[in-house]
Amino acid sequence: MHISDFDYELPKELIAQTPSEKRDECRLMVVHRKDGSVEHRHFYDIADYLRPTDCLVLNNSKVLPARLYGVKEGTGAKVEFLLIKRLNGDIWETMVRPGKRLKVGDSVSFSSEKLFRATVKDYGEDGTRIVEFQYEGIFMERLEELGEMPLPPYIERENNSEDKDRYQTVYCREEGSVAAPTAGLHFTEELLQKVQEKGVKTAYVTLHVGIGTFRPVKVENIEEHHMHFEEYYVSEEAAKTINDTILAGGRIVSVGTTSTRTVESAAVRDETTGKWLVKAGSGSTGIFIYPGYTFKIINALITNFHLPKSTLLMLVSALYNREEILRVYQIAVDEKYRFFSYGDAMLID
Repeated sequence: MHISDFDYELPKELIAQTPSEKRDECRLMVVHRKDGSVEHRHFYDIADYLRPTDCLVLNNSKVLPARLYGVKEGTGAKVEFLLIKRLNGDIWETMVRPGKRLKVGDSVSFSSEKLFRATVKDYGEDGTRIVEFQYEGIFMERLEELGEMPLPPYIERENNSEDKDRYQTVYCREEGSVAAPTAGLHFTEELLQKVQEKGVKTAYVTLHVGIGTFRPVKVENIEEHHMHFEEYYVSEEAAKTINDTILAGGRIVSVGTTSTRTVESAAVRDETTGKWLVKAGSGSTGIFIYPGYTFKIINALITNFHLPKSTLLMLVSALYNREEILRVYQIAVDEKYRFFSYGDAMLID
């Protein structure tokens, strides 16, 4: 399949620059695969479309305030860091901008008192740097003080204090992502409680969203694209909740593409029942889901509206089909839905 098969026209004014006033007051497009019909609701209506026999799978990864601004020691040149992944202790893989300014041995200070600084130890893949941090106190506390949320480049404004709350799900627990699992941003604690009171089970898995989320597909033939690997974890409790639902004949409703990639990566065939179930444990996944893929675990998906030509658009096209997804995206454009991370939501049931 060609990358151009996943393109669509999006007016720039429909790219959400700020979140909705309240998390669950964003719009919700409900897409019924059975007959192709579409409903226009609000996210707080999501419980109307969930069944007591369903299991909702959510990614509890927490976004790091991973963007840092500093100066190169000795020259005072301004440098921007985007932390990608902790490799070991205080050593991180980091994107730097402008990259040509930083070579092995160079140091960058992020505070005037030099209580938080980093030294380049090596070169990483795709122009990244391997750096070691030196600091006083606790690393995550210093990062919270000095770092900013790594908003995507299509949000063309400065970070503000609201972003540290709103670019994070209310149920985030495990630190490690450099981008939010955005489908979950719409849930409030009250809405989750309403869903659970209806009888819907919830299972929390972890996939730390990596730098791959910022990287476009650069090949014409999408089968040649390689995903970046990301770390995931499925607890025994989450696996049991998901598997009990599957064995009882219920639906697995995934909240976001990251939750989807997690459970599909952890799928194993049960020899007794012949069903696909989820295996507990941790792993690293580079799974690339595009049309032709057969889903093993999930039956329905809550998601945002994704960028043209993106791997996320390819994933939702695999769940429904490419032509139908592009049709409903055109409806979303016509109805002036808000797109991307801070935008509106879609339920594909």
